[in-house]
Amino acid sequence: MASRRVIAYDSTLRDGAQAQGVSFSVEDKLKVVQRLDQLGIGYIEAGNPGSNPKDLEFFARVGELHLQHAKIIAFGSTRRIGISAAEDKNLQSLLSANTQAVAIFGKSWDYQVTDILRTTLQENLAMISDTIAYLKVQGKEVVFDAEHFYDGYKANADYAMQTLQAAVEAGADVLALCDTNGGTFPNEVFAITETVVKRFPSVQIGIHCHNDCEMAVANSVAAVQAGAVQVQGTINGIGERCGNANLVSIIPNVQLKLGLECVSPAQLSELTAAARFVSEVANVAFNDKAPYVGHDAFAHKGGMHIDAVNKNPKSYEHINPGTVGNERHILVSEVAGRGAILRKLQQIDPTLTKESDAAVNILEHLKALEHEGYQFENAESSFDLLMQKLLGKFEPFFSLQHYKVNIYEPSEDGLNSSVSIHLSVKGKDAAATAQGDGPVNALDKAMRKALEPFYPAIKDIKLVDYKVRVLDSNLATAAKVRVLIESTDQQTTWATMGVSSDIIQASWLALKDAIEYKLIRV
Repeated sequence: MASRRVIAYDSTLRDGAQAQGVSFSVEDKLKVVQRLDQLGIGYIEAGNPGSNPKDLEFFARVGELHLQHAKIIAFGSTRRIGISAAEDKNLQSLLSANTQAVAIFGKSWDYQVTDILRTTLQENLAMISDTIAYLKVQGKEVVFDAEHFYDGYKANADYAMQTLQAAVEAGADVLALCDTNGGTFPNEVFAITETVVKRFPSVQIGIHCHNDCEMAVANSVAAVQAGAVQVQGTINGIGERCGNANLVSIIPNVQLKLGLECVSPAQLSELTAAARFVSEVANVAFNDKAPYVGHDAFAHKGGMHIDAVNKNPKSYEHINPGTVGNERHILVSEVAGRGAILRKLQQIDPTLTKESDAAVNILEHLKALEHEGYQFENAESSFDLLMQKLLGKFEPFFSLQHYKVNIYEPSEDGLNSSVSIHLSVKGKDAAATAQGDGPVNALDKAMRKALEPFYPAIKDIKLVDYKVRVLDSNLATAAKVRVLIESTDQQTTWATMGVSSDIIQASWLALKDAIEYKLIRV
């Protein structure tokens, strides 16, 4: 079993694009293809060329990319009822994509055939056979997606197996068994998949799961354990309804837990970056709690946990986070303990020891700030800056003289605020004025405008998220707020924070930290 290779088959750009709120442009698709190829994905199912002009344009351009690992797959269905495969316009569109491989889905559940397609069971078998045979004559590698296979098998095992037999006899290279409704359990998937693997030893067996019972990853792993050698899914599990099987979890589970080859170790170390990249391109909030790649996947807050991890990471980590391109996070808080603070301080000044007063003093300072409403566990970059300042290791890049905010309604072209700001940079005045959609947007623009001539790297910073938390609601509009800002430069993501009874001032503190953190890393 250890020598078996499991092929990762990605459907982010086709099945994933069916998720609510997700829409990939052609340029988006091309970028994602390149990133998935770098990750070592075997197949990239990129769309249905017969469904829309955007996919037609994509397939016309993707051939210009020089991919090292992945094969591009065009996706379509079996021929229509009552016509030949050669007459089917959708199949002609599929061929026009000029891909080496194609995926064809067909019904494997008798109910779907008689009540949804409203044709005979025999005609459905002919549709599968005719379509695959026609595509094989055209020289294509064919993946047959047996739609609703597990439900079909449980309802009528004999007919479900007949659909696979028709596909195999017509020349299918892969049989992908689909849990289309996402309602099957892992023990069922294992037993049924094992039966199929034994029945059809001459073809590759794949698995395609949906997550309606939150079983998609477990079902995919169970299928691999039963002998499947191709796993279909999407990056971060995006997809229709509750989503698809999450390749970002499946790949390390298969490789690190089952010991089967899926991607190279170097490619596996790109997993976290790839997951976050696709999330950003898809404009979907990244799940910090995601296994393996989430920001919190290797985050430790409790003092006893932190102490144990520092002695031996195996005490609370199931793998080395670097294996998947992630990193350990020791969350800084009032419960973290002196040891955790000391290790943070030693990253700045390695000469500090347990006998140093710095750790004790900073921990007390931290407790006081958290009492005021600061919460550094979600804004480690602000804490890093604070430690450097308290240790006298920070050289200011700029200082604020003053800023002035004007808000006017009704707005003009959606811009209802303006900010004029005066900064001091290396002894020189830096002033700018900007308009924005709200005072924080205007403040951000004005600050960037003033600083970019001195620090061009600021242009790389992009705001990813902006959150406001009211800390003491009993004070109504006079309450303190905590502003948390997440920023990225396409290479790294960092979070900063500000607290004040003035939301603009809190935003300024968070924005200022975001820029300073970028500049200390340039």
